[in-house]
Amino acid sequence: MNDQVIFIKKGEEKSKTERPGKLYRMMVKSDQMEAIISELEPHSESRWYQHDGEELHLVLEGEMEYTVDEKAYKLSEGDLLWHPSTLKHRAKNISDEKTTYITIGTPPTFM
Repeated sequence: MNDQVIFIKKGEEKSKTERPGKLYRMMVKSDQMEAIISELEPHSESRWYQHDGEELHLVLEGEMEYTVDEKAYKLSEGDLLWHPSTLKHRAKNISDEKTTYITIGTPPTFM
């Protein structure tokens, strides 16, 4: 087995955090980065975040509005957004369907 490779099968996760209308599944966390799959129920939103690092968000399913600093971006399936994490930011599901997206952040600061 190679300790430098992480392979995760569908349905597995390192840890899970549930909050009303939100589910965060930590998939990978190393010293340098983390990957989180998030699910937002219709019309739910995350809290505001602001921390060191940078983030990349990729929408896997649904639609969402991602606000960075004072600008809101509408993202649909397949859309990607990158930003420095030092700018305040939050995710909001603006649809009547569940939204699923992956966030890759460096350094790991979420969970």
